[in-house]
Amino acid sequence: QVQLVESGGGLAQAGGSLRLSCAASGRTFSRNAMVWFRQAPGKEREFVAGIKWSTTYYGDSVKGRFTISRDNAKNTVYLQMNTLQPEDTAVYYCAADRGEYIGVLPKNFRAYAYWGQGTQVTVSS
Repeated sequence: QVQLVESGGGLAQAGGSLRLSCAASGRTFSRNAMVWFRQAPGKEREFVAGIKWSTTYYGDSVKGRFTISRDNAKNTVYLQMNTLQPEDTAVYYCAADRGEYIGVLPKNFRAYAYWGQGTQVTVSS
């Protein structure tokens, strides 16, 4: 059974940093696109970052502040979040495709088949 489990969320002050992890189990995801989305109350789920092989993609609001990486040996993807702002407050979700996407990754959350349960990130001003 495929499972994605996020960790590393919590409370941070504006300007601070957090590192999220997403550990996958049930299959190897080295050939899959791995992505992070976030959802704030009352808002749509927003694409944050994605990685396919070694190519990375970022949402406009996090470019230059967040970095996505993966460790295929650990079947884990990370999201390093620096210079956090109150508007980064949201539930952060890890997701993966079925391995079907080549090239630019979709930024629509409906494109991804596997999802974690989410981890809360709260940034205080």
